[in-house]
Amino acid sequence: MALFGTDGIRGLANRDLTAELALDVAVAAAHILIESLGSTASRPFAIVGQDSRASGEFLEAAVVAGLTSAGVDVYRVGILPTPAIAYLVGETGADLGVMISASHNPMPDNGIKIFSRGGGKLDDSLEAAIEARMREPWLRPVGRDVGRAVNDETAANRYLDHLLSSVEINLGGIKIVVDCANGASSIVAPEAYRRAGAEVIAISHHPDGWNINDGCGSTHMDSLRERVIAENAHIGIAHDGDADRCLAIDENGNDIDGDQILTVLALSMKARGILKDNTIVATVMSNLGFQLAMKDADIDVVTTSVGDRYVLEKMIESDFSIGGEQSGHVILRDFANTGDGILTALALLQEIARSKKRASELAGAMSKFPQVLINVSGVAKDRLGDSEKISESVKAAQAELGDEGRVLLRASGTEQLIRVMVEASSDSVASSVASRLAEVVLQELG
Repeated sequence: MALFGTDGIRGLANRDLTAELALDVAVAAAHILIESLGSTASRPFAIVGQDSRASGEFLEAAVVAGLTSAGVDVYRVGILPTPAIAYLVGETGADLGVMISASHNPMPDNGIKIFSRGGGKLDDSLEAAIEARMREPWLRPVGRDVGRAVNDETAANRYLDHLLSSVEINLGGIKIVVDCANGASSIVAPEAYRRAGAEVIAISHHPDGWNINDGCGSTHMDSLRERVIAENAHIGIAHDGDADRCLAIDENGNDIDGDQILTVLALSMKARGILKDNTIVATVMSNLGFQLAMKDADIDVVTTSVGDRYVLEKMIESDFSIGGEQSGHVILRDFANTGDGILTALALLQEIARSKKRASELAGAMSKFPQVLINVSGVAKDRLGDSEKISESVKAAQAELGDEGRVLLRASGTEQLIRVMVEASSDSVASSVASRLAEVVLQELG
């Protein structure tokens, strides 16, 4: 099984993802980096950050040990969102960035995300090269050739300045509730919205190492919904553990997902003449309602595989300005090279201020098709494409739905499960078809 998934390395911390593994990955990455720079280059340096998981403490120590032992200087920036690490790599001219986070996964998990020079995620070939070079014999540097590690105390404020550079309209008069998932955004997200002029009520913003994503954040939005209604707020913003996602709750307590946010932002960008090539990039998981809303607005949609790295690759390839996923990963390439939940929220809040419309009215520009997603665990996800029975069942289901629905089965890139997604004209039809397909998957691969 490959070590890297669609979003770096993830696993149960101290079982699957150990300090030894983190050190080995860091050393291999350092070797590839140093060789790519050549012997005449100055000593390379890396940015290392983490989310608020307790296991991030020993994993950060292992990554820093691996990099410095291989001759790379390290700037430790502490607990900051994943997009902050991507930004800081580009801002400082760093040769490498490492974020220790499992994003929206439960607290016992953790992960390692690696960024290349400029702040982009590593491509598949570099990840494969790192994996191939792990535990190879090597001549260890000594004396002054060993890397140094220092704490960068100014990183958070520099990232905040970057976020606020995207704000053109003061958010005065807008009352928001932000759920920080007790994660990496707990300090910077509320501060960014306050500095932009909004009235901010923060919840789940006291991380203790164990409470990240625990009944809060973008995967558990009930408490945010209740608080938005109780506070009579204009909108609620939900981040995940590493704040590369943004979902929302409108003033009536209804969910606003990533497809709806993309719709709002794309329509605004087109109206203001800044939507490059009149095109938006989305994934195969995007809702049919999103596709229809873009068609009605005469906006072209380019579709990629699931994963914001694939969205970004297509955006860079064709110089598009916006793309993202239903899960709330939104890339605004005029400001960032990765999904940034806080940047996304600021753009959405500015559209409320600019249009003087309610969040529900803006989100209503897209009518969502009922969508059911069933995660089938305990299955051999790598054999999904080998089952003729599953393939035949999917074809039959798609024929049954016709033009008023869609079926998608895919292996998760970050967890050991297969996702069964069905869209249909009604919840009951979508649920029925999805349940049947999930049962076939379990029978065939369980």
